[in-house]
Amino acid sequence: MHVRDARVEDAEALCAIYNHYIEHTIITFDEQVLQPAIFAERIGRILQRFPWLVIEEEGRVLGYAYASEWGDRSAFRYTVTSSIYLHPEAPKRKGMGEMLYRALLSQLVDRGFQRVIAAIAVPNEGSVALHHKLGFSQAGYFHAMGYKFGRWIDVIYLELSLAPPGASDRVPTQDASS
Repeated sequence: MHVRDARVEDAEALCAIYNHYIEHTIITFDEQVLQPAIFAERIGRILQRFPWLVIEEEGRVLGYAYASEWGDRSAFRYTVTSSIYLHPEAPKRKGMGEMLYRALLSQLVDRGFQRVIAAIAVPNEGSVALHHKLGFSQAGYFHAMGYKFGRWIDVIYLELSLAPPGASDRVPTQDASS
């Protein structure tokens, strides 16, 4: 297995993974499947500023993770939200999600980002456990945030500081907006 930067050409494989979650889970609040062309636009737009990574084995895409804008106000430019999706048929308990997420976090640090926010529809024990393993802590719990498959869905917010310990008040050395 190896992690690499996503390419717009990955849109079909990545879209297929995401569409599984749209159709069969509460993990995403999208309700209509996406077309690869729309997904390609999304990849291209996000790659202009943020990392989007793919994990693959023997040329087969097994998952992806990316960061995107947390808020549209300029002061939020050092904070991102993150997403990770693994192929539903990917081998379980092989450390794939952790490998992929650690690579994403490393790129975020290198780019000068300071904080990562993860919004997780619950229940989703696997995702919550992965985030806790990586050092995320709970920042909030929101009730009945989305309605899908005939029921209300809660969302947990987790956060991770990417700044070195004791450095939360330091002036950033790199402008994450570039």
